[in-house]
Amino acid sequence: MRRLFLFDVDSTLINEEVIDLIAAKAGVSEQVSQITTAAMSGNLDFSESLIKRVALLSGVSTTVLNEVQSEITLTNGAVDLIKTLLGKGDVVAVVSGGFTEIIAPLLTSLKIKDFKANSLQIIDGRLTGKVQGPIIDRRAKAEFLREIAEIHQIPLAHTVAVGDGANDIDMIQNAGVGIAFCAKPALVEVADRVIVNRDLMEVLKVV
Repeated sequence: MRRLFLFDVDSTLINEEVIDLIAAKAGVSEQVSQITTAAMSGNLDFSESLIKRVALLSGVSTTVLNEVQSEITLTNGAVDLIKTLLGKGDVVAVVSGGFTEIIAPLLTSLKIKDFKANSLQIIDGRLTGKVQGPIIDRRAKAEFLREIAEIHQIPLAHTVAVGDGANDIDMIQNAGVGIAFCAKPALVEVADRVIVNRDLMEVLKVV
């Protein structure tokens, strides 16, 4: 039976934390990085942390988003893993606490059709410092897992979720197999499998 593989993006499918890249260009790198670290370690509510971080980006030009798109790099093994899974007829989906504006072109190139991420509010070519629409927190990630599994008629027992931070805990716990990939201790504690080598092809060895 085919399976559903659901991936987190920042620090999982890609090597970077996108909001940190935007913050560096906005001159608020240190402030944003501190909040990111606290959130991914489970010491701060993700939704609260995202609101605080995005607020620091108010006024940033959308040209910065294009620059960041060109700077993100896929994790080693990502292309080969996704190509292998799609070739076997499995479903590959992505859910991210990051931003659609940054990752959408990347996902198109990887031929990933099912994804959900946050959206930045943009007015007159600049970020307003607000998130548009519901925030993709740990609960929303788990809901997306169930939603995509149902759409593709795949039992939850045949789902695999891969993430790295505390925001991935719920989807990791709800998946048939939950994988902590080069992850924070909070996620490692609840995962079914743990990968410490930064190569996504390792996923095939543990499922």
